Amino acid sequence: MRYLTTRKRAEGLGSARAGTEHHLAMTASGWALLVLVPILVFVLARTIGGSFDEVRATFANPFVAILTALFLVIGMRHFAKGAQTAIEDYAHGATRAALIMVANAAAYLTIAAGLYALIKLAI
Repeated sequence: MRYLTTRKRAEGLGSARAGTEHHLAMTASGWALLVLVPILVFVLARTIGGSFDEVRATFANPFVAILTALFLVIGMRHFAKGAQTAIEDYAHGATRAALIMVANAAAYLTIAAGLYALIKLAI
């Protein structure tokens, strides 16, 4: 017996209408992080032990600043979606909604603080 109607199969939506979109977003952000993380680790490894002016010069480079900003945004959104999946599996009712809001708030606060620090460091 098929649980998907012809319309849902054509639209690519599952029974909950959001699982496919969530899966594709997690897959895309995972692949993006697979590329971003090693590059960022290499850049950060070069700054270890350097003076403040050397670190500032490294992050003043537009390529490094954009790479770091992309890592912050994509990484924190990936975290928020992954945390949401875990919360949906184990929490129910109002607790679930509150925990999802806390996870999203933590992700957005980290993005804001990271981008603010990056701008202050790069300028």
